[in-house]
Parts: sequence; structure tokens; C-alpha cells
Amino acid sequence: MDRLALILVIIGAINWLLVGLFRMDLVASIFGGTTTMLSRIVYSLIGLAGLYTITFLFRERTKVE
Repeated sequence: MDRLALILVIIGAINWLLVGLFRMDLVASIFGGTTTMLSRIVYSLIGLAGLYTITFLFRERTKVE
């Protein structure tokens, strides 16, 4: 679950980088526009993944030896 959340957050970060640099929304381009149901689902999954990864800040770290 953690890996999937991180992958989605990375996809979201790359998408925002493209929007900021080139005004290109990759998710919207792939899924047919910002208002299509599929794009909204992808945006929602990325947002939920972002909220989930906030919990990483409060987890205890384990030492790897």
C-alpha cells in the first residue's frame, strides 16, 4: 500500500511539474480532459495517496542493520 501511494504521489508531482513548466496537464491529456470521469478518478486517487503519505511523517523509523 505504501509503495502504491508513493507511486501515485510521484505521478502527481510530475504532473504538477509539467503544468508549472509547460502548461501541460499530462493526466488530462491521457484521459481526455480535466472534466472526464476517468481524469477525476485519477486526480482523486492521487489526492487520497497524498493524504495517506502524510502518515509517513508520524511513523516511527526502524533501523536497518
